[in-house]
Order: sequence, then C-alpha cells, then structure tokens
Amino acid sequence: MVRILDVENGLGRIMGDRILYLKILRRFLHDHGTTPCQIRAEFDTGNYVSARLKAHTLKGAAGMIGARHVHSLSETLESALRAQAPDLAQQMLQLELAQDQLLGAVSSMLGTPEANHTAAQDVAPDPAAPAIQLLLARLASHLREGDGAAIDILENSASLLAASLGVNVYQEVAAAAHEFDFEGALAALLRRR
Repeated sequence: MVRILDVENGLGRIMGDRILYLKILRRFLHDHGTTPCQIRAEFDTGNYVSARLKAHTLKGAAGMIGARHVHSLSETLESALRAQAPDLAQQMLQLELAQDQLLGAVSSMLGTPEANHTAAQDVAPDPAAPAIQLLLARLASHLREGDGAAIDILENSASLLAASLGVNVYQEVAAAAHEFDFEGALAALLRRR
C-alpha cells in the first residue's frame, strides 16, 4: 500500500517545525482541495497549458507536505499534459483518487487533539515584521537585478517565505525564478505584497 502522507518527510523539509507544518497542511487543504477537479476542467476545455500549470503547482505543494504519491502522480500528469499523451484521462483519475485519500489523511491529522492544541497557538509570521520585510526586500532586489542569488534566498528561506507569502505565491515565485524568469517571479511577489 502506498503511504499517502509522509509526515516525517514533510517535517524534514521545514526543519521539524510542527506548528508551521500544521499551518501548511491547513493551507494545502484550502488551496489545493479541488485542484485535480480544476485540472480536469481545464483539460476538458482543451486548455492544456493551464491544466499543466495546475498540475505543476499541486506537485510542488504535495512535495512540500510529504505527499510523495500525489507529488509523483502530479509530476507524471504534468509531463503527460505537455506531451498530450493518450492516457491523460486515466492519469487524471489516478490523481483524483490519490488526492481524495490525501485530503482524508490531512483532515484526519488536523482533527487530532494535538493539532487542535497547536492550532490555537499557531501564529503566522507577521508579514510586517522587520526581518521578513528585509528578506522580501532583498529577494525583490535580486529578482529586479536578474541575480541568481534570488534562487538561493528562495531555497534557504523556503519555510519562512511559504508561511509569510502563502504556499501558492511562494511556489509561483520559486517556479518562475528556477526558470530564470526573474521578471515573472518579481511580478508574482509584488502582487502578493
């Protein structure tokens, strides 16, 4: 049986910060609960590019929480959409089923007394805090200059940036930067700020 949510893997990505992990899980439920359905809707209307971008976003979000199976299926679907492979409908169905299992696992985890106790203490990083403002200003400056140091900032401060910007915005900025689309990354960052 496939392990749908590897909590240790997810925690490892954010240096064991359980409070942040639970916050990211909540955000995953909110932001990605219907993503496979959105992918199918885009596919059904022939919008392969949008479907592929949604699969890419889900891949990153699933990877961040330790949902390796959904990550892998999203990655496979993303490639299949790029190639317009003949078995897309089957791949989408597999992703939808895996996502349903994942949403159940995440909901169950967030429903535990420990998660509820932690949720009461869960405070998002204050986006106006000087340290975060400085980090965002440095990131924006490097993006504006087309400087690859922006990628280092995105990688080294991933958990803080994801928590303060939101996982979707962070992933959009990071994906664009990794494609060396620094203007696109800056635009995504500035839209959020």
